Amino acid sequence: MLKVRGLTRPGLGPIDLDLSKGECVALTGQSGAGKTLLLRAIADLDPNDGQVMLKGAAREETPAPEWRRRVSYFAAESGWWEDTVAAHFADVEAARRLLPALGLGPQALNWRVDHLSTGERQRLALVRLLVQSPPVLLLDEPTSALDADTAKAVETEIKKRCEDGAAILIVTHDGEQIKRLAGRRLHMKSGRLREQQA
Repeated sequence: MLKVRGLTRPGLGPIDLDLSKGECVALTGQSGAGKTLLLRAIADLDPNDGQVMLKGAAREETPAPEWRRRVSYFAAESGWWEDTVAAHFADVEAARRLLPALGLGPQALNWRVDHLSTGERQRLALVRLLVQSPPVLLLDEPTSALDADTAKAVETEIKKRCEDGAAILIVTHDGEQIKRLAGRRLHMKSGRLREQQA
């Protein structure tokens, strides 16, 4: 589904990577190894060189906003630009339907962003991404601020997306999470990738 060839930017690459439909791949590595740089480069959020294709369509032939909707990046620390949660959703009803799966009630849409806990921000940012149903999800530590039960709720939703055919690349340092989610494991060191046993 997603094909990356010769991707480079300062501190990264060259990277070759394939993500198949319905596949979840874990990405590990020490802090500063280049994991976030890779996700941001694939999503075309930072300048980079190389070929990235989604379902045979080259990234440079796709308008940037449309590419980022299809190849969606979830940041470890999400950005918020409006005062209330609901203002961040084009489809509020779709968000409302998804909230319970991540342990949130419908009232969460009325919350003020500046009153959210770190974990609430993380889950609501994930809802913001999932309501768009992107075919490729690039997830940068999506459960880092969550307790074990809430993290498993997020994992359940990630598994559902894979079952529905999404391709997922997830940065995680949790070995048990890798076993639960990933069919493959990639390790990054000094901006280079190598395959490991999942």
